[in-house]
Order: sequence, then structure tokens, then C-alpha cells
Amino acid sequence: MVEPGWLLTPAGRPYLASILHKNQRRVFGLLERPTLPPALAVPTARYKLFVAGKSGVGKTALVAALAGTPAPTAHRETMGIEASTVFWPAKPRGAERPVMFQLQLWDCGESALRKFDHVLPACKEEADAVLFLFSFTDRASFEELPARLARVVAPGEDLLRVVVGTKFDLAAHADVTEEDLAAFEGTWGLPVLRAGGAGGGREGLARVAPLLDALVGRLWERDRIAAGVAPEGQEPPLT
Repeated sequence: MVEPGWLLTPAGRPYLASILHKNQRRVFGLLERPTLPPALAVPTARYKLFVAGKSGVGKTALVAALAGTPAPTAHRETMGIEASTVFWPAKPRGAERPVMFQLQLWDCGESALRKFDHVLPACKEEADAVLFLFSFTDRASFEELPARLARVVAPGEDLLRVVVGTKFDLAAHADVTEEDLAAFEGTWGLPVLRAGGAGGGREGLARVAPLLDALVGRLWERDRIAAGVAPEGQEPPLT
């Protein structure tokens, strides 16, 4: 429920500049945020997201793509919990001014989740959403999605569930078909977002923009439904 690609339009240019440094994405610390002139100041919507998925599906690489930081060149198991902050300005449809979305992404290794009972509750504490990842090049990671959905989010928990397929750019090696995705979406009522390699600079930002727009749009719509200003039972369109 945000205007797709708005950040890359002339109207979004000053907000885009606030998250860039020397044409690269800025890395923000815990107490930092984008700086805007007073006339362009906008509200900030903060969300915590837990990134879940089978080891090797690309959780750390996806977080790097969303944050605009270098992706790991080889797979390594995440030790414990790593938290990254992503700022993304977007304009909700029908709104007079944009919103600065602040996403705190919690990435945790599978070994830590299995070894320590307190890790999963810590990742879910005060979280707004869980990103369930599978890889288009690993069919097993797709087939285990239903079990992971049931294991991570218990009935009655108020967590937005978002499914993301990684390595979508490696279509020649895909083990998951569009027919598989259609069947999953029909059964679970959860649209699947697609993610591929992003890279740095404005080119990488343009590649990851549709995914970030779709993600913050779903979070924004969740809040509108909770506030009673949007009807329930409608999935936000994939922008």
C-alpha cells in the first residue's frame, strides 16, 4: 500500500539523498537516523522483523541487500543474533507526505536456535513480522515452509507472516516452479515476495526497491487494519 518506486522519482530525491553517502547506501548505527531539512521532516514508523529460514537459504545475504551493505562471498553460519537497521522512505497511497520506515532486522543462525531455548523468544519479542525465507535453488527449503510457519508463529500470535523466495535471479538453477508458488499461495493465503542479488550503489538500490516497497507496504497496511481504517481480509498488492 505504498506508491511503487516513489523513492526513485523526482519527488523522492531528497529522501533518497538522506539514506545515501557518496552514492552508496549509508550504514546507520543504533542511535543514528537520516537527516532531512525541517521542511521535509516526516514521521518515522519503526518495526522489528525476525528473519527465519533453513541454513543456507540466504538470510544474511538478504539482510545485506536490504541494508545496502556488501553480501558475504561465501556461506557462513550466523553466530548468535545479528541485528541490522534499514531506513526506507516511502509514500503510502493516498497520503499527503511520505513516511520514514525504520526496519530492525534480526538474523539468527539455525545452530543457535536449536541449541538455546531463549533465542527464538528473544527474536520474536516485540517483533512486528517474521520473514520466512526459502531459496529458489533449494526445494527442501520450500517444502519445509509449512512446518516452519507452524513452529515459529503460534496460533493467536499477532505477527505478520511474510514469505520471501531468495536467489530468484538464478532462474536457470531453480528447483521451485511458478506452479509450486501458486499452489502455496492458494493454500496459505500468503503471497510470495521474490529476491535476487542486489549489489551496491544506485543500481543495487533500484533492484531491491520493489522488495522494500512491498515489505513496508504490508507492514503499513497491517497497522491500518489494526487501527480500523482499512478492511480486514485484503492482502496488500505486491508493489
